Amino acid sequence: MNENIKVRVTNLSKQFGDLKVLDNISFDVLQGEFLCVVGPTGCGKTTFLNSVTKLYEPTSGEILIDGKPVDLQKNNISYIFQEQSTMEWYTVEQNIEYGLRIRGVPKVERRQAVDEVLEMVGLKGFRKYYPRELSASMVQRVVIGRAFATKPELLLMDEPYGQLDIELRFKLEDELIDLWRKTGTTVIFITHNIEEAVYLSEHILVLTNKPSTIKKRITNNLPRPRNVIDPEFIRLRNEVTELIKWW
Repeated sequence: MNENIKVRVTNLSKQFGDLKVLDNISFDVLQGEFLCVVGPTGCGKTTFLNSVTKLYEPTSGEILIDGKPVDLQKNNISYIFQEQSTMEWYTVEQNIEYGLRIRGVPKVERRQAVDEVLEMVGLKGFRKYYPRELSASMVQRVVIGRAFATKPELLLMDEPYGQLDIELRFKLEDELIDLWRKTGTTVIFITHNIEEAVYLSEHILVLTNKPSTIKKRITNNLPRPRNVIDPEFIRLRNEVTELIKWW
């Protein structure tokens, strides 16, 4: 196995009763790669992500991390859901510390990690605030900070910015890219927003409608920071749009 491959998915299928959602999907994700997954509404993108992590047990197929079967007890995987997932009864710093505490990280190390993350996500002055006292974009920073605090080997993101307006989304996307570059975490990012996929990704997986297969894997070599009105950006966005639009 190529030592640079972090995740290898081979012949992944998922069926719920008579409904086949995923059909014989195979792909690799390189160490430190930012992979975006797009597809038509209802094609099974969330099922795809949950199956990759075995939150849903695949009907068939093999999923490896570093050449070994996925084991949520051993692999350090963080998951950011579509829904707002802060714990309202915890402060910002308690939310960010939560995963570290669950993993049994010593208190001194937890404090150091929380301080570093608060600095990275720009919330150092808000550590004692509760989520209800923050704006939507700040709450999402707390969620992202909590995910990065554990230094995950794999970060899964399921349309995390879908509820935010375009200005906030672009700001948080830039912050996410900055964190990804600093940490070297491998990211699989699900989105229905094609422009977001082109803005963030190194590679894009385009899924078909159900039962979903991979229609195409696209390499995105656009330089960063990316400009949404750049002709090459627009060309790539249009290519992905056409792949989703026509069957």
